[in-house]
Amino acid sequence: MKRSIVVTMAIVLCAMVLLGGCGENGYQQISQDEAKEMMDSQEVVILDVREQDEFDSGHIAGAVLLPVGSISEATAAEVIPKKDSVVLVYCRSGNRSKTASEKLVELGYTKVYEFGGINTWPYEIEE
Repeated sequence: MKRSIVVTMAIVLCAMVLLGGCGENGYQQISQDEAKEMMDSQEVVILDVREQDEFDSGHIAGAVLLPVGSISEATAAEVIPKKDSVVLVYCRSGNRSKTASEKLVELGYTKVYEFGGINTWPYEIEE
């Protein structure tokens, strides 16, 4: 009996370690500093999920626009063709980016990172 409890605990612990990088919703929430470091050090898709007028008023350099309300299999595939791409998602304040990140995970994207809103972005933006 004792041995089966130990084995069960070991399996649970291994599962927690393996799944630890994924948020409870399937995406990982990261800080804006972590997002900036990823942008500077690797190939990423920076996804702005606000509306066109918000995007036009200022956005992170290199970002592509995909409003949260228009995310579908087809529209996501246009801007993120590979489902294993590193996708960094933001909006204005962090609410829509969470919703968008959940949708992307549901569509099969595997490396989705949500980092909040541009209203607290401490780095340069483009207009």
